[in-house]
Amino acid sequence: MSRLEIRQLTKQFPTPAEPLVVLRGVDLELQQGQSAAVLGPSGSGKSTLLHIVGTLDTPTSGTVELDGQNPFALPEPELARFRYRHIGFVFQDHYLLPQLTVLENVLVPVLSQGAATEEQAARARMLLQRVGLEERMDHRPAEISGGERQRAAIARALVAQPALLLADEPTGNLDQTTAQSVARLMLELQEQEGFMLLVVTHSLELARLLQRRYELKQGRLVSQP
Repeated sequence: MSRLEIRQLTKQFPTPAEPLVVLRGVDLELQQGQSAAVLGPSGSGKSTLLHIVGTLDTPTSGTVELDGQNPFALPEPELARFRYRHIGFVFQDHYLLPQLTVLENVLVPVLSQGAATEEQAARARMLLQRVGLEERMDHRPAEISGGERQRAAIARALVAQPALLLADEPTGNLDQTTAQSVARLMLELQEQEGFMLLVVTHSLELARLLQRRYELKQGRLVSQP
């Protein structure tokens, strides 16, 4: 069973005066099929936390274990493979490559590891069908709506069947109706595939859809009702 364990995670950044402390001993656990939202104002450290969990940044101290492994103990080539196999990302901006079709964009994580197999291409098509883009596979990002681009980004994040999906303000650039649709889509896919889901957001409405809610206050996670 997949498991995420974060223990006493800290992060500080050097400044000319004194270190800027962003995270002060964060603890969090998630198991397969569980979801959690982290709320907090801009500058509270939400994205920093997500970047460390996603191995895009390193902690100052503390530990992150995913499926029983500390990714920060791995050399860079192995860390990149670990990230590909275990973690999917959805950001506020979709970051689709404009010159590629929707299908090609979904396959980008796979192509970073080599040529896509027919099985991987079939999974990409299946995911696009599940997010309602079966008629848009050959379109380019400029030819589809903002909501459709974000749905394509979700399919891309899941193409390698990650144990953990990290979402950073995934509905922040969408209108309310589209945001609700995208949020419910993520949760439907999570229920079907069983991955862990960690979302950082300003949206209380989005946070209420997840199983657990936390607020990042003065660098620490505080459980919310």
